[in-house]
Amino acid sequence: MDDLFKVEPRRPLAEALRPATLADVIGQKHLLGPGKPLRLAFESGRPHSMLLWGPPGVGKTTLARLTADAFDCEFIALSAVFAGVKDIRAAMEQAEQYLAQSGKQTLLFVDEIHRFNKAQQDALLPFVESGLVVFIGATTENPSFEVNSALLSRAQVYVLKALTEDEMRELLTRARETALSHLEFEEAAITTLIGYADGDARRFLNLLEQTDTAAMASGKSKIDAEFVENALTLNVRRFDKGGDNFYDQISALHKSVRGSHPDAALYWLCRMLDGGADPRYLARRIIRMAWEDIGLADPRAMQIANDAALTYERLGSPEGELALGQAVIYLAIAAKSNAGYNAFNQAMAFVRQDKSREVPVHLRNAPTKLMKELGYGHDYRYAHDEPNAYAAGETYFPDDLDEPGWYQPVPRGTESKIAEKLAWLRSLDNEARRSEE
Repeated sequence: MDDLFKVEPRRPLAEALRPATLADVIGQKHLLGPGKPLRLAFESGRPHSMLLWGPPGVGKTTLARLTADAFDCEFIALSAVFAGVKDIRAAMEQAEQYLAQSGKQTLLFVDEIHRFNKAQQDALLPFVESGLVVFIGATTENPSFEVNSALLSRAQVYVLKALTEDEMRELLTRARETALSHLEFEEAAITTLIGYADGDARRFLNLLEQTDTAAMASGKSKIDAEFVENALTLNVRRFDKGGDNFYDQISALHKSVRGSHPDAALYWLCRMLDGGADPRYLARRIIRMAWEDIGLADPRAMQIANDAALTYERLGSPEGELALGQAVIYLAIAAKSNAGYNAFNQAMAFVRQDKSREVPVHLRNAPTKLMKELGYGHDYRYAHDEPNAYAAGETYFPDDLDEPGWYQPVPRGTESKIAEKLAWLRSLDNEARRSEE
């Protein structure tokens, strides 16, 4: 009798639309298209261990389930967020039972495998090597850094991509055919939803579901952009403050500045600010860019970068972010030089591998009578007393070290003037040395 009144919970749209076959999968054509790697793997009839690397909501779990179905494997799923070595051992015992009872191999799916530590990852190795389980790990982080080399060498890495706009529209069509036929979406509303989904199919379907709920509550059937903006929380981008997206985007910002492209630099700065990056971190990186890629070609760049950081500290967000934006523009259009950066790195590399050379006697300070008697500071030439305030021909390196020529100014910006001055000073040195011969 109770069954008459039992109400089945409504499945989330993302679960209802989960692909049942490879043909149902939207996206990942570079892996699943005819003749592509994963398609060939499915067609081979022989399952293999793999790592699925890609952003959230692109089908990693779905592909693992489809692999288990395609090869008639038992399916065990673990989340590395919650599981430990004890859970791994329990899963292996279950896999042994499946093998003994049904003769079926088990596919072990570990979501967010990068969250397992070394010991936990090592615990998987014997069972992967023995063939007891086919291992599939899903990760949003670069497996080269996050997965043990031993486990990495035993699994094929497949890189999954965020869904394109066309693929998201295809997903919308499928959602409307399945559950949302009663809603009419204006083009601007679709564009807004796709933009905020950010290539994440699961997020897109969740947004559509939220839209449906809000539309029912307000009695609307026609969805426009204004309704979407007002009804939904749309302020979360695909951005991991400690993951690959973070470092990829800061790399793009730095390279855009170095490449003298202010619009691109602004784009990446705003992407990171919009995604939740700490503006103080960005300010530090902007200062670094000034010293590394501009240097003495435009000394104002360092000042502007530092001033922007201080401005942000004083004003905070969002007002202080304007200072960071203008600093990025200035750095992008400034003359570029890595001469100082290279010179410093070369000098550090030399000093690290070189012996400890003595300071020349004439450069040593002589605050005591004994030091003076030992010759400290003797024959030192005070530059301000020399013509042009330059002691032509003087040496400042240790006696047995030749001039290395680490700093080579570029013919751009202020460094072109520096190069001219250095060439003139070297000519004075040469003239002084010729007169001594």
